[in-house]
Amino acid sequence: MTDLRHTATPHHPTTNPPAPTPAGVRAADDVVTPELVAQLTKGIVGTGRTANHTPFTGRELAALPESTPDDVATAFQRARTAQPVWAATPARTRAAVALRFHDLLLARQAEVLDLIQLETGKARLHAHEEVQAVAIAARHYGRKGPSYLRPKRHTGAVPALTKVTELRQPRGVVGQIAPWNYPLELSVGDALPAFLAGNALVMKPDTETALTALWARDLLVEAGLPAEVFQVVLGDGPVIGPEIVRHADYVSFTGSTRTGREVAQGAAARLIGASLELGGKNAMLVLADADIEKAAAGAVRACFSSAGQLCVSVERLYVHESVADVFLDRFAARTRAMRLGTALAYGADMGSLVGQRQLDTVVRHVDEAVAKGATVLAGGVARPDIGPYFYEPTILDGVEAPMAVCAEETFGPVVSVYRFTDEADAVARANSTEYGLNASVWTKDGRRGRAIAARLRSGTVNVNEGYASAYGSVQSPMGGMKDSGLGRRHGSEGILKYTEAQTVAQQRIVPMGPSFGMTDEQYTVFMSRSLRVMKALRLR
Repeated sequence: MTDLRHTATPHHPTTNPPAPTPAGVRAADDVVTPELVAQLTKGIVGTGRTANHTPFTGRELAALPESTPDDVATAFQRARTAQPVWAATPARTRAAVALRFHDLLLARQAEVLDLIQLETGKARLHAHEEVQAVAIAARHYGRKGPSYLRPKRHTGAVPALTKVTELRQPRGVVGQIAPWNYPLELSVGDALPAFLAGNALVMKPDTETALTALWARDLLVEAGLPAEVFQVVLGDGPVIGPEIVRHADYVSFTGSTRTGREVAQGAAARLIGASLELGGKNAMLVLADADIEKAAAGAVRACFSSAGQLCVSVERLYVHESVADVFLDRFAARTRAMRLGTALAYGADMGSLVGQRQLDTVVRHVDEAVAKGATVLAGGVARPDIGPYFYEPTILDGVEAPMAVCAEETFGPVVSVYRFTDEADAVARANSTEYGLNASVWTKDGRRGRAIAARLRSGTVNVNEGYASAYGSVQSPMGGMKDSGLGRRHGSEGILKYTEAQTVAQQRIVPMGPSFGMTDEQYTVFMSRSLRVMKALRLR
């Protein structure tokens, strides 16, 4: 275990102040009561015992049921029994559940904000990003879901004689494997469109953040979702994850690229679909004409929200040489002023890493970079005086290959700075990674920013924002290119992926073959002429 008193750059002074704890703030024991745990864990299919912990102190939060492979099979059996009745429920009735959930979530957000903070260690403002994202998704699919699923008429093989309808049938039971870093948004946020499409769902949240996901399930049931439609199992990923894939009709996975490949292989072997949101090494480009103050403030949000434990957060910062010094001066000053804290209240600018493994990765990346010549402009030290897994938001200058931080996903509060003089070179360097999840471009010229965005090989690109603009625009698809994943969440793709397209074609009056005494040859001449006419009429 690394000695946290001497990590990274001891020559650089610690400047990030602890945030003061407001009076009257509740403690973990006041939030995670035995009564709450008993209420929430009723939704878990499990016969064993496990526990989760809070990163703020490392202490145990709650004892939880642990699932076995047989428990997973039981959960799928229950969900499969309940799914046909739910699928037969009108789409607008299903959508109304999402709208009621939206209202309940906003009315009771303080409850889940406490849980998110305790389970992830993030600052309350960053926890609220999850509430915002889920409320937006619930509103969108609650309003637009029925129209996405509505039967669609298409032109048939023979216009007027062939009536074609495209239907959207639910896949059945979706298996969802949700990560720890955004336990509300990446659990129920992805589950909502699956439910609205008429599916049942078996979720495996990360054990360390299970209470948040279970709270969301409880609220969905209160909003009108049949409890049997939403099953939850808990357990080690290598044990329970493959069982989810083995029983599901479709898999939704968010996590590392390495594990995503394993999920994809398991799904492919069964010929079922999968959506995978995986890793990122996201780039932010600050052009010569950028508003420096806004770009510096935006970089703080883009790099250090949720302590950088965000798939779409920025880890590579490309700055035009002409503005690099002034930008980095402003960015570093803002970073050093960030307040770190553990209080279940607003006021801290950044919280904790989730655990020892994340801290070890951050320490390894920073220490190796410094040893090979990188310069620390801010941060670079752990803060065990605040909590066991706290690490200061860190800016590294002079990063070069083969430093690990140059190409590997850190998934922590660390950003590497690279200067450029040619925009084409900056775009090429931003595209040089195996990942392609999110990117950010800063310029006063919106048209120029959009043009550069179109050249970046990334599933989402934000102009003059880090990640929230694209992610919060839920009518548009969100997902990764290259090794950052397959499929999309949000928009029509975010709900239609949970359906099977079915074409129903009704032939009227005459068959699709010789009729009215035609010979085969006469029929082929007639159809050839008809095809020419249909092209001339611009039929599609």
